[in-house]
Amino acid sequence: MDNHPIPSLLKSIVTITSSFFFFFSIALPQSYAQENNAYSACSQPYSCGSVTNISYPFWGQNRESFCGKSGFQLMCQNHLNTTIQVGSQTFNVLQIDQTGFTMRLALPESSYNLCPPNISNTSLSGSPFSFLPNTVQNITVFYDCPLQISGINSFKCQNNSSKQAFYVNGAQLQRASGFDRCGYRVQVPVSVDIPLDSLKNALDKGFDVKYDDPDCENCKASGGICGTNQNNSSTFSCYCHDGTTNSDCSASRTKNSKRNKVMKLALGFLATGVGLPLLAVTICKNKEKIWRFIKRKIGNKKEDRKIETFLQSQGPLALERYSFSDLKKMTDSFKVKLGEGGYGVVYKGKLLDGCEVAVKLLHEANEDSEEFINEVASISKTSHVNVVTLLGFCIEGRRRALVYEFMSNGSLEKFISKKKPGDESVATLSWDTLYQIAKGTARGLDYLHKGCNTRILHFDIKPHNILLDEKYHPKISDFGLAKLNTKEESIISISNARGTIGYVAPEVWNKSIGGVSHKSDVYSYGMMLLEMVGGQKSTNIGSEGSSGSGSELYFPPLMMYKKLEAGSDDVGARGVTSDEENEIAKKMTMVGLWCIQTIPAQRPTMSRVMEMLEASVDSLEIPPKPFMSSPSTSPSEFSFILTSFQSTL
Repeated sequence: MDNHPIPSLLKSIVTITSSFFFFFSIALPQSYAQENNAYSACSQPYSCGSVTNISYPFWGQNRESFCGKSGFQLMCQNHLNTTIQVGSQTFNVLQIDQTGFTMRLALPESSYNLCPPNISNTSLSGSPFSFLPNTVQNITVFYDCPLQISGINSFKCQNNSSKQAFYVNGAQLQRASGFDRCGYRVQVPVSVDIPLDSLKNALDKGFDVKYDDPDCENCKASGGICGTNQNNSSTFSCYCHDGTTNSDCSASRTKNSKRNKVMKLALGFLATGVGLPLLAVTICKNKEKIWRFIKRKIGNKKEDRKIETFLQSQGPLALERYSFSDLKKMTDSFKVKLGEGGYGVVYKGKLLDGCEVAVKLLHEANEDSEEFINEVASISKTSHVNVVTLLGFCIEGRRRALVYEFMSNGSLEKFISKKKPGDESVATLSWDTLYQIAKGTARGLDYLHKGCNTRILHFDIKPHNILLDEKYHPKISDFGLAKLNTKEESIISISNARGTIGYVAPEVWNKSIGGVSHKSDVYSYGMMLLEMVGGQKSTNIGSEGSSGSGSELYFPPLMMYKKLEAGSDDVGARGVTSDEENEIAKKMTMVGLWCIQTIPAQRPTMSRVMEMLEASVDSLEIPPKPFMSSPSTSPSEFSFILTSFQSTL
């Protein structure tokens, strides 16, 4: 009986029938089932906090998201404040003019009276808003300034009376001096008609922004209610009495009539018994392709649900959600490639307002959503001059992408790696510039470790992930391997080794050395410092053509340490031409060697690293010798360990 053809035939019929209805349901327009329940849900204006009589594109509180538009969610606090997330910042909403498509925003006082501030440069890039022309001016605020500096428009910081801050307008900024000693500098917008005698008054009065609403006019004129598709928030929907369209209600009845005809024809086709035999033949001929298609669809849906659940758990994010067609437009069909990494390819793009961006298109082969979630979860919580800004993202089937601010000078890697003979296409950075990059990266990493509400461990600090703007200011990027933990947690648990060989702390792959913590990032930073000094890529250790023998071949910092231990001023730095440059190189070497101590507890924190970089060379102690610089294994065995570790990443 087990081999009887009847059970097999019944199974085939069930499979074919299920497949038919599966493909049939895919083929039907989504809006066929999306009737006019949304019409009544979105038809009445609502109030949010102190702002009343609000409608599309705004939504929030008890207002369904499909009644509004992405980027227009309002947060309501009874009859008090109304706030909105724009970029990485939260603004108070003072008023909304839906007739003129304008809105007045203001920074919360708690965000700009602290040192260091909770704000960064105010930018509307990647948001649906733009500054109202001829109504806004930028002022520059200098925070965390030494008390010795004097100047106009100063104020004390609420949380640190030993520090002070200054603010100047554009004209005053041209004459400003001495403010390069301040810790932070940000630009914030104010109305041009507000006097600058008080920073609080100028910022509390707010500034005006505008937005566009081109899709909604025809819908409202035809008697419809504007909203977005309940299954795709990036698609406009016009909710009508008798259904839903993507334009206006005049086409609603015609479309519903056509859909009814399609449904009747399809059901008649099935009822006559003609459809199933034809479908069976098609499936039998293409069963492998169809099965792969179904598996891929199910897998993608699972990952998509995982991402959507994560996004909802984060609450309102200050990120724009783009469609894939948006990405093609902004990158000119991915014309200019900036670089490529293990998780995706980065292309140059431009937003509608002319702002340049970098679009990271994640590899479709990477079906796991961890890279995407890590990036959004970590970087969306940051706002720092030395951390790259994430502007938006795209999720569309297997296509996933991240949109960042554009860094015109690319990564640090191309400036410190040894160039091929005759290659003059990449400029050589001065030692002072390298020193400033080292300090800026340390500030950014210190912020990630203790400046956020949640501690962020990067786990992939290396020159490739340090981006440089037009003035060579560094910004930490690529948070795909990042881990988040509370500030109370010092040791974290990771399931697999993560990072790039040559920069990974030993405790990440050898648990007997110690626990994984923020000190693991310190190690990676130290290896990067030593690479900046010597121009020897950490990932090239043990490669053919390297000089040295024994353990020196596999751990180049040992040579630097031996020179320091012998009292030599020459630490093997490249291109040093003066005593000042040699002092910078020596200081970076000593700090780097402290950072790569094998035992995590012996490494400094990033706060201490910043102090050491500002101190004189003579005040720094020579660090202990990292004992892993002399492995007991033979060169071939040590190379095997590195290769084995690399295969686990």
